[in-house]
Amino acid sequence: MAAQNAMNNYHTHTYRCHHAQGDVADYVAEAARAGLGELGFSEHCPYPDGRWGATHMDIDAFPGYLAALREAKSASAADPRLPRILAGLECEWLPERESTLREEFLGRIGLDYLAAGIHSYWHRGEWRDTFAISEASELASFAATTCGAMESGLFAFLAHPDVFMFSWMPWDENARACAADILSTAERTGCPLEINGYGMRKRKVAAPSGPRSPYPHEEFWRLASGYDISCVVNSDAHRPVDTAACLTEGRTIAARHGLTVLERISI
Repeated sequence: MAAQNAMNNYHTHTYRCHHAQGDVADYVAEAARAGLGELGFSEHCPYPDGRWGATHMDIDAFPGYLAALREAKSASAADPRLPRILAGLECEWLPERESTLREEFLGRIGLDYLAAGIHSYWHRGEWRDTFAISEASELASFAATTCGAMESGLFAFLAHPDVFMFSWMPWDENARACAADILSTAERTGCPLEINGYGMRKRKVAAPSGPRSPYPHEEFWRLASGYDISCVVNSDAHRPVDTAACLTEGRTIAARHGLTVLERISI
């Protein structure tokens, strides 16, 4: 059995999302080398209508994903040197898909967990790109979609809650209002928030205060310290070599702001 005090990562992708590299076994091998205790896979959820197909797993690839996870779970159970493997998906929040997430993915298929990752949000009758927010009204809509996901009670954690700062440069009253909506909903629902390592590895953005990582955003987490919330620290690995990347740095952010880090997610 993997060491109980080892760090864990619950945000891992494979080649199936079209913007990552490697397959399940590659990440498991790297996690073992890094000494992780648990490794959760959270490939981008497939949709029957093919929406967001450039960045999400194709529905036809889903059976292969599940087969690779079953094989990894079996290998992990037989080899104490390997981390425990958890099977999950990272999902956008579409209220009309709630029954599918609950009854199909968590129920019939028996995934271990779902993570919410809001890369698209509902605004004025259409889906908008989270990485291209340019108006305060869009920030409010992003927050509404994000809060709806947490309120559903379906998700083990909310991935990169501060991802809106990728394109919104100033930490102003609009950013603070968006953050406060997310943080207050996390406090009320008990949904853990993720400190995301992938943002630390992305190219810096040109903010008014100077170049910074697009996320995690320091002021978001400073504000979070005033709320009764919990956090998870994940790599958000898109390459096997990044399976355990930035976990220590994420914990440093949490410690700096006195935030509670969950060692394991609730499944």
